[in-house]
Parts: sequence; C-alpha cells; structure tokens
Amino acid sequence: MLFFDPVADKLMVIAALLVLLELDRVNAIISLIIIGREISISSLREWMATIGRPGGMTVMFIGKLKTAIQMIAILLLLYYDDLWFINVKWIGNILINIAALLTVISMAYYIRVAWPTLRKSVKIR
Repeated sequence: MLFFDPVADKLMVIAALLVLLELDRVNAIISLIIIGREISISSLREWMATIGRPGGMTVMFIGKLKTAIQMIAILLLLYYDDLWFINVKWIGNILINIAALLTVISMAYYIRVAWPTLRKSVKIR
C-alpha cells in the first residue's frame, strides 16, 4: 500500500468528501467530523514540532486504522454500484460511519497526549 505525503493525503480525502457531499453519498456531519479532525490534528502536530515536541504526536495505530477504513469507505462510496452480489453502497456507508467514530476517538487521544504541552504553552488551568 502506498502512503502519500501527509498533506496530499489529506487534500485527497477532503476533495473526495466534497465530491461525495455533492453526490449526496455522505452526510455533511460525517464530512465535517473527518475534515475538522484532519485539519486540527495536522495543525496540532505541526505546532508541537515547532516547539520542539514532535515525538509527542507520533502516529498511533488507531489513526492508521481510521485512515485505512476511511479510504476503503471513500472508494466504495465513489464507486457506489453493486459489485456482483455485494451492496457497495451499504458497506461504504457502514465503513464511513465507523471511520467517523474512529476519527473522534483518535482526535480525543491526540488531544489528550498534547494536553500537558498545550496547558503549559497557553497557561490553561
């Protein structure tokens, strides 16, 4: 499996979700959850790297699992026709919902990891 540059990867996901929104194949809330997480966690990782804490935001298994499920879901939702006897629409919808749930869980995990640094940096009590 090829792994693209992280920014290009995120732009592809965002573009695909926008197309799926236009085709009415994905819910707007699901798209907002996924796009919001991609932007916020990428920004948080970049910020952590600029303050000298890049190791605090290493990629975790849940993030990789989320990405794999999300990519498969997007491909299925873009294809959308039945494949032999397989209901591609149904599987794609189930997977995109699982991806959204994993998106929220992984975002919470990354924020929890970064929280001590965030607190110190912006003086949150």
